[in-house]
Amino acid sequence: MRNFKYVNTIKAAVEKECPLTVSCADIVALSARDGIAMLGGPSNIEMKTGRKDSKESYVGVVKDLIPNHNDSISSVLSRFQDIGVDLEATVALLGAHSVGRVHCMNLVHRLYPTVDPTLDPTHASYLKRRCPTPNPDPKAVEYVRNDLKTPMIIDNNYYKNILQNKGLLTLDAELATDPKTAPYVQKMADDNGYFNEQFSRAIVLLSENNPLVGDEGEVRKDCRYVNAI
Repeated sequence: MRNFKYVNTIKAAVEKECPLTVSCADIVALSARDGIAMLGGPSNIEMKTGRKDSKESYVGVVKDLIPNHNDSISSVLSRFQDIGVDLEATVALLGAHSVGRVHCMNLVHRLYPTVDPTLDPTHASYLKRRCPTPNPDPKAVEYVRNDLKTPMIIDNNYYKNILQNKGLLTLDAELATDPKTAPYVQKMADDNGYFNEQFSRAIVLLSENNPLVGDEGEVRKDCRYVNAI
């Protein structure tokens, strides 16, 4: 997660107009919605507001709940199911991998010492050119784009890529072959409208997961800190 500085910029502007009215939680959720639209994804996601901010930090809980980039597909499905995101919606959420990039350190295990046989050989050769050593510097800018055709557009190219064995992460490869998820992958690869519909539904499900409301939380003055008592 980067660029939280923009959340603080938005928060400062909102506080100037409506002090202690709009929570940081709402700003983060609506920023995600608008970011999706700016990247060519669905632009009509209807999202509820009224969330409150927590009165303490849950950074440890967050680290435990967010799936690891190389978790198995069964583990990822289980984690999302635990927070009310169903199978079809989880497959759609993973379509967010159609934008952004993967650092070499998170995929070299599929290239060295031998290439993962589930990878398309031509694509594997490209990946090795982008990630030429088995021990990349974690601080270096060494990465591969998730999608080479439309790298900054949220679309169904992700599903087309993984069906061609061009997924970057172990999770991507498993998503295309697991009997539970493969039918949805094929359907989303075939129909971008269907993908957008399910992606929108999934984002709403995720945004409504166990929000704090009423007196359960507060509206922070600064998104980086809880309010002083």
